[in-house]
Amino acid sequence: MAFEGFRESLARIEGRAAPFYGLAAALAMAAPLLAGAATGHAAQGAMIALGAYLVALRAPEGPYGHRARNLASAVLVVAAGATVGGHLAGHTWLAVLVVPPIVALGSMITWIGPTAALAVLLTAVRPPTHDVVYNGFLELLGGLLASLLLLAPWPARRLRPLRAALAEAADAVAEALDAVAQEIGTPDTSALDAVDITDPDLAAVTRVPVWEERRRAASRAIGAARTTVGFYRAGRNREEPTRPERLIEALARIMHETVALRTLVEAAGRRPPDREWEMEARVAVAALAARVRLLAGAVARPGDAPLGSMESMAVRRLARQSEKIRRAGLAGDEDLVAAALIGQVRRSIDRIAGSVDAARRIVAGGVRIGVGPPRRLPAPHPVSAWDRMGRAVRTRSPGFRQVTRVGLTVAVAMALAAALRLPHGHWMSLTVMMCLRGTYGETVTRLAQRIVGTAVGSIVAAVLLALAPNQTTAALILFCFALLGFTMRPVNFAYWALFGTPLAMMLLDFSTPSDWTAAGERIGLTLAGGALAFLAVRLLWPAGHAERLPAQLGRMLRAHADLARSAAEVVEGDRETLPHDRLVAAEQAAETVSETRTRLADERVPDTERISCLRSTVAAAHRVRDHLIAVGRMAREQSVDAGPIPEILDRIADRLEEAADEIEESGPPSGASAAPTPAERLDEEFADLDDHLSSLARRRRAEVAAGVGTDEFTPLRHALLQVSGTRYAVRALRRDTDELIATATTAPHPAGDPARDPASR
Repeated sequence: MAFEGFRESLARIEGRAAPFYGLAAALAMAAPLLAGAATGHAAQGAMIALGAYLVALRAPEGPYGHRARNLASAVLVVAAGATVGGHLAGHTWLAVLVVPPIVALGSMITWIGPTAALAVLLTAVRPPTHDVVYNGFLELLGGLLASLLLLAPWPARRLRPLRAALAEAADAVAEALDAVAQEIGTPDTSALDAVDITDPDLAAVTRVPVWEERRRAASRAIGAARTTVGFYRAGRNREEPTRPERLIEALARIMHETVALRTLVEAAGRRPPDREWEMEARVAVAALAARVRLLAGAVARPGDAPLGSMESMAVRRLARQSEKIRRAGLAGDEDLVAAALIGQVRRSIDRIAGSVDAARRIVAGGVRIGVGPPRRLPAPHPVSAWDRMGRAVRTRSPGFRQVTRVGLTVAVAMALAAALRLPHGHWMSLTVMMCLRGTYGETVTRLAQRIVGTAVGSIVAAVLLALAPNQTTAALILFCFALLGFTMRPVNFAYWALFGTPLAMMLLDFSTPSDWTAAGERIGLTLAGGALAFLAVRLLWPAGHAERLPAQLGRMLRAHADLARSAAEVVEGDRETLPHDRLVAAEQAAETVSETRTRLADERVPDTERISCLRSTVAAAHRVRDHLIAVGRMAREQSVDAGPIPEILDRIADRLEEAADEIEESGPPSGASAAPTPAERLDEEFADLDDHLSSLARRRRAEVAAGVGTDEFTPLRHALLQVSGTRYAVRALRRDTDELIATATTAPHPAGDPARDPASR
């Protein structure tokens, strides 16, 4: 069973292989070892290689400026940790008191991470020496060497992270467009989606990738591209946007218009005209997706990929077909509202095509950004950091519980190693540090990977150390393991456990011989450390993610309520577009709840009912956000008589805020009121909206009958186009808001809790 689990872990792909990262890390470690072996200073070479190993573990990503700052902090942390660890060498119980707090500090502060604890621990287990500062300096040199090698491609590959982020964003937007194209004219799959298919192979056959997954992927990719460009823009004059920023804005416009298009497509599918329109619309959207994908290739490989044509024949065919439907509607041969919906679909596709052309012109001019002044390191804010830590302690947040759990378990592991005088006891502490995660499922997975990888790696290392005739051969073997380990580390932790274990063993024992006894001890200590980590995640206090659900759900509902009020202001003409910060706040609030759902699914006995409820809650929240984006995009063309739509959006915002109050107060609002509820007001507003749309259709027919040209853009024509599409969007918005409120008010209560049953309230 353990082997089967390890094989599944090896097959799971979590990232991409990084061959340059592996080569740079391997060279940074092997070069000092070879030089030390050749000059008779193997111990000094091993110290330099250890510093390179610890810095390479940081694996910084993003622009090279960001990587340089990350590596610089790692070098300083390694140097300080090595100096502290050197003073602790030979003082076992003192190390028991010092190392666990450093582990806890690294868990709380991101830029420190586990690097400090590893530097202290791996230096403290070495034989005592009088040259403590000198050894710290050697590890500093190793860290600098690793940093220089990792940053060496900067002149030739400075823009590669930027181009990769922009290309990934464009690809994700193209995937979202493809998802909309697949839904045009296809039968309703809601019955199939409601079936829980556990077999991934069967799910891949019976279901195509859903819109929700691709929309969220596109949103994350665009956000990541904004972050990447922000690193490049640091320290510059921000008044004039750069080409990458303009391209990101074009992609964001395409994505928002795609959200609106999907809403219109659903509306047209529910009230279709008699004439065919799906084939032309599907081909037009797919053609636009292909054009965006070409732009992604041109950004990633400038000069090697085509940009595509300026116009699309598929979009022009859709325009001709929609014009036929519009004329038939005015003549009375088609439902005028259905014809107006097809007109809205066409106009939305035209706007997407315009944004694609704008993005094409930006890419054709070259996506580049100049070299700016170095970014200043952010000033520390000890007061705010102290406040955050104090709040975490007071609220017993999941992060604080995890930090305390890791620190306490590491202290127990080190105390046992010191009391029993275990010669390689640090392997038990390392297993706890690397495997104890925030949830039961994550911890068990890491333990399986670590134990099997350590067992295999220890045996391999013992064989190689026994067969290696000299230190030069050992350094070359270590180079191979470093190359494989660091290259495959981003792909899966199991690969790192397999290749990283012999790497660490050979590095720590480079200047001293090792035998089969040491390999057996390491395997046994890894098992002991795994047992401690397992007991910690089982016996120590729960993670506390469920306790934070009410506050997270309340924030999510309030964020969507604020977005709904902004949409009402857009419809009324008080705003031009939806505020970007409110869109991001709503997205992040939903993602926070989604992350909590994932954490709860990793518990030892997951509450399947609550997890399913949270899955529905997050999906409904994303749909509500999509509908609000669609309303904002459809209302921005021209100010028209939108009828009661702004009031409907305000009533929906009221309902969301009342639900947030109910969740945070753990009960329904106290006191009865004779005033109409927001739901009753919504019924009245929707009845008024239906009357308003019918009035617009009658007035538009009368306008045409009075002699107004069918091609003339009159206020009535604009109003009919806008309200016909917005009517479906707000109806779908109300339906999904009801589902969001129903699931969000149920999710905080565990199975069997009387508060879950409305009759008990």
